[in-house]
Amino acid sequence: MAKELIEKMMHRFIPDPEVIKRHKSLQFLGEKLHDPNLWHLNRRSISMAFAVGLFCAWIPTPTQMAIAAAAAIYFRSNLPVSVALVWVTNPLTMPPLFYFAYQVGLWILNQPAAEGDFSLTSVLSGLGDVWEPFLLGCLIMGILCSGVGYLAMNNFWAYHVRKKWAHRREKGHKFARYPIFHAVEWRR
Repeated sequence: MAKELIEKMMHRFIPDPEVIKRHKSLQFLGEKLHDPNLWHLNRRSISMAFAVGLFCAWIPTPTQMAIAAAAAIYFRSNLPVSVALVWVTNPLTMPPLFYFAYQVGLWILNQPAAEGDFSLTSVLSGLGDVWEPFLLGCLIMGILCSGVGYLAMNNFWAYHVRKKWAHRREKGHKFARYPIFHAVEWRR
């Protein structure tokens, strides 16, 4: 059930693997994009994709998608999901999320806010006052969001597999009473 739900969402929102393989900003990855494990849907690859994508979303660079793709290859997570989750920080959400990261960094460093407002011009002009709490906040939020995303997706997947097996037991499915099949399905 969870797999079908995720596949339906992927077909709706995420481009075809062939389109991603031909994308010009991902050409530096070469033949590594053709690894079939990067395109499979299973509990481990989707959970890792959430961790990779949500961590990379907090990296304040314009190359977030390329970093997420490289990390997806390194950690063998689902590539389309990893790259798509980077768009959590898009042009509309980026200012409030990065301002929040800046505030987190100030709180961790126990520093007062820099003079003036936190805007693009103040960041570029007064980089000396802002960059430490901003980058620290981005790192902390990236680690926190990736950990929560991994655990949430892992538990979501396991919950739906357990629910599916309970439904099979209720219906009297012939394999539902054998625990070996339950263990194999749950690990996927």
